[in-house]
Amino acid sequence: MTTTPSTTVGLLARIEARPEHVQEVRELLTGALALAEEEAGTTVWFALGLGPTTFGIFDAFGSDDDRRAHLEGKIAAALMAQAPRLLTQAPDIRPVDILAAKLPAA
Repeated sequence: MTTTPSTTVGLLARIEARPEHVQEVRELLTGALALAEEEAGTTVWFALGLGPTTFGIFDAFGSDDDRRAHLEGKIAAALMAQAPRLLTQAPDIRPVDILAAKLPAA
């Protein structure tokens, strides 16, 4: 499937947890799914485990406005509020352009 208007831009974030807070970061990310489901402009949202203390988030949006709304939303606020305590450094959040996507049928 080629890119559709519903998946034009995204975010790719890498998160490094302090070893003593790995479980809290895991719970924060898995709990954020409910918040992502509330965001009409978020087409897809994934929380990822990349290693023992490394996590990631990948999400896609229909527009730059949707991406901006997500960055100003509840998930980002919750993560940034806890970042100094839970993470070894600020999350590395990179905007990406979606070149192609295969999504579930609507």
